[in-house]
Amino acid sequence: MKLLRIGVKGKEKPAVIDDQNNYKDLSSVIEDFNPKTLNFESLKKIKNTDLSKLPTIDSNQRIGACVSKPSKFIGIGLNFKDHAEEQNLPIPKEPIIFSKFTSCITGPNDPIVVPKGSNHTDWEVEIGFVIGKKAINVSIENALDHVLGFFLVNDVSERDFQKNRGLTWDKGKGFDTFGPIGPFIVTTDELPDYQNLDMFLDVNGKRMQTGNTSKMIFDIKTLVSYMSSCMSLHPGDICCTGTPPGVGENMKPPHFLKGGEEVVLGIDKLGTQKHQVVPYKE
Repeated sequence: MKLLRIGVKGKEKPAVIDDQNNYKDLSSVIEDFNPKTLNFESLKKIKNTDLSKLPTIDSNQRIGACVSKPSKFIGIGLNFKDHAEEQNLPIPKEPIIFSKFTSCITGPNDPIVVPKGSNHTDWEVEIGFVIGKKAINVSIENALDHVLGFFLVNDVSERDFQKNRGLTWDKGKGFDTFGPIGPFIVTTDELPDYQNLDMFLDVNGKRMQTGNTSKMIFDIKTLVSYMSSCMSLHPGDICCTGTPPGVGENMKPPHFLKGGEEVVLGIDKLGTQKHQVVPYKE
């Protein structure tokens, strides 16, 4: 299934895309896609619903973030070998974990706002996943049993705040609008090849990033298992899993977002995002 949230910000409706590519309103079936409802019991309820009897939503409306109010938004750093190499950094021996503040989450086509005083705002196309069942110390073999589905993420990053303003990455990862997710969640049963999907990102029509999820250093099963050994993972928790090479920081000369650019990104079977970049205004 493809699950999404559609409507004006703060009033999005849960929806599912049917076999005819119609957006069907799930409001009578489920209240939203949030930590209370993003679980396998809800998926079963939706699967058992006659979608033809549900109202159709105008697909031209704004698409919201595909997950509402997760308790955690976890990021994984340097998880593509070729991305680590372009930064002249050693290949990590264990996953690098950071947090993106949940207030950064926006829809897949909402504007990206360059933070006040920023000169180093950068892009990162990534595959994300959402947890559907509580996970604590799960094995790699059983890890995917806890993943509800996958989605597209732009892990927008402010490199100066990330790397030069202290010892943690978090402050460069969590500015408002730095977490566009969606347009939709594809449930795990419909994406068996999640570890072999092409990825891209363009800025003003120029290809910046090209990659494939097969190039991850730590695959998604390993990440779920590892993270569940560091913290409990709960339904609705989301994670972005690392980016391929081609970020602006590593260009010669470096290229950063200032405002006025158009950023388009996508992953096979997970849709696309399209953002206008705007400068900060008081």
